[in-house]
Amino acid sequence: MRLVCDTNVLIAGLVAEGLCRDIVKRRLPKHELFTSKVLLAELDEKLRGKFDVDPDRVPFIKAYREWVTIIRPTALPESVCRDHDDDEVLAVTIAANAKAVVTGDKDPLRN
Repeated sequence: MRLVCDTNVLIAGLVAEGLCRDIVKRRLPKHELFTSKVLLAELDEKLRGKFDVDPDRVPFIKAYREWVTIIRPTALPESVCRDHDDDEVLAVTIAANAKAVVTGDKDPLRN
């Protein structure tokens, strides 16, 4: 299945035991994943800024970058999410013709 994985799920899967770790380690590898350079940069920024982790030294992040398909989505005609960073996730989802977004963020679902 074609999926887009939000940054919050990837980070949670790396830093804590639980559902997100199960998703990242066991579920995501069975699917075709899509992202953008913007989302990869956000992942790197969050790992460095919040967790003082160099993404280049994390084996999973190296593997993820090789495995995920990086696309260049068209920007949405107007912002649809309260948090404008979530617009990038939706733009990637549309451009990739993905069936679902894997996220722990409920905000994109709100009007």
